[in-house]
Amino acid sequence: MMFILDTNVISEIFVPQPAPEVLAWMDGNDRSHYWVTAISRAELMLGLWLLPEGARKQRLAGFIHDFFSQVMTNAVLPFGKEDADIFAEVVAQRRGAGRPIGEFDAQIAAIARRTNFQVVTRNIRDFEDCGVNLVNPWEAR
Repeated sequence: MMFILDTNVISEIFVPQPAPEVLAWMDGNDRSHYWVTAISRAELMLGLWLLPEGARKQRLAGFIHDFFSQVMTNAVLPFGKEDADIFAEVVAQRRGAGRPIGEFDAQIAAIARRTNFQVVTRNIRDFEDCGVNLVNPWEAR
């Protein structure tokens, strides 16, 4: 099984004391099965750009750089034409159901549907009814 790590899972890895259940879940799976999306990279970079200058920003910049250049070097999924079509369907269906979805989440869901990878996230509700399989590592057993 392949997994797409949502932005909140990646962010959890960067905190000084990550949740033990998240670390246990990640250690319990083959790391070569972990993927991230270009969307999560954009979210992380946006968060970095919005931080004021200082030690925290520098520390986070180092973590993000190392994560993408050393850990996930060849494991970043792009957002392409097929994903764009799925994205439109997901957004329209969720709006029609009275459950709008954020654009970043819809893009990640589209990539997950195309690849048939599971989305690993704390925000299960954000991805419900998007046609993707979900894992919450904070609650995984």
